[in-house]
Amino acid sequence: MSQLNAAVSYFLSFKVFVMLPVIILILALVFGIKLKTAIKSALTLGIGFIGIFTIFDFYVGIITPAVNALVARTGLGFSVLDTGWIPLSVISWQFHLAPVMLIAFMLINALMLSFRLTRTVNIDIFNYWHVILLSVMVYAVSTSALYAVVSGVLTFVLMLKLSDWSAREASRQTGMSGICIPHLSGLAYYPVGVVGNLILDRIPFINKLHADPEKMKRKIGLLGEPMIIGLIVGTLLGVAAGYSVRSTSELAVSFAGVIYILPIMCSILGSALIPVSEGMKLFMERKFPGMGETWIGLDVAVLFGIPSVMVTVLLLIPFALLLAFVLPGVSFIPLGDLTGLTVPVAMLTLATNGNIIRTFILGIPVIVGNLYFATALAPLFTRMAANASYTVEGYDGIFTSFLDGGNILRSWLLFLSQGHPAALAALPVIAIMLVITAKMSRKSAG
Repeated sequence: MSQLNAAVSYFLSFKVFVMLPVIILILALVFGIKLKTAIKSALTLGIGFIGIFTIFDFYVGIITPAVNALVARTGLGFSVLDTGWIPLSVISWQFHLAPVMLIAFMLINALMLSFRLTRTVNIDIFNYWHVILLSVMVYAVSTSALYAVVSGVLTFVLMLKLSDWSAREASRQTGMSGICIPHLSGLAYYPVGVVGNLILDRIPFINKLHADPEKMKRKIGLLGEPMIIGLIVGTLLGVAAGYSVRSTSELAVSFAGVIYILPIMCSILGSALIPVSEGMKLFMERKFPGMGETWIGLDVAVLFGIPSVMVTVLLLIPFALLLAFVLPGVSFIPLGDLTGLTVPVAMLTLATNGNIIRTFILGIPVIVGNLYFATALAPLFTRMAANASYTVEGYDGIFTSFLDGGNILRSWLLFLSQGHPAALAALPVIAIMLVITAKMSRKSAG
């Protein structure tokens, strides 16, 4: 087991822009794609991810000091630290059952494909930790390895189904044929988006409002350009943070640049995946003629290039901070995970067909839920870290994670495993939401 742990840890220590191209190269060769094309596609995929992560890291680097300055000006203090997702990822991969679960997830994916219970080929191995985290949480509260593994397996199956149901929208809105996003921390909000979108369809006035970057450009011209929206939001944030004129202008232009460049990086990913996707389709048709359509599972970052995503995120960030300040019982400022709003917003965007107004409206209750769940689970995360002998450098207090720690679906599943009355009461509501999501997916498939 120790050798398996070491091997898994070593493989997962590689950056995504190295690990995924290796997996894609192997798959491309298995699918019978020519070596030259396979190498070019795999390398281009890695380059595309480098571009996305470079721009996103740049975005985090410019917004974090501005948000910190804004928070400092309020003079408010909180007892819990938002460390972001990294500690939870480390704790998940250090879980003693993680290697077993990793192999089990791969086998389950293969079995479900063979029995046509899923169409997702989940190669996004690193992000399996989002499912393993639930198992670690269940183990921490129950000390039962059986409960931990069973909860992880059932959640992995649910993740594959959610990936299937959102795949066509992911392909359509990104322009990348044959992809899906098996990313639990994002997929948790797809049913929220689907059901919420149907509810908004029935609300007068709101159901007439539609704003996406293209429509905004037609209606209000230059002010509707995503880069101009980024420029405006960056300027407002700089002013609110007390920045100088020079720093504010640099922040504003940087926001505009991020919104403009990200879609270009994502288009590079799309060009890399075309031959692999086509090769996979032909392979499946030859080897498994009854399989039907299949999709390659990729990191949620490929959705960040949808223009509506970053525009909505920039609009929601101030509201996330405001809600943390005014909502009673919230014990942290969402700093570490704030830029991670791109993940739930990306999935809400798929469900609303890129409608910025609807995504913004649905994003508010998502933020509220995450704030309260992340606050409630902070002691558990701190205890899990202690059990794993993990320490947050320079901090020895209680910590949490705004989005991965407060993930609504994962939190509900944890409380459900404990038989919590509120979680049990929500079970029929969640079931109805999943049924509606599956039905809407079949409807969109024609």
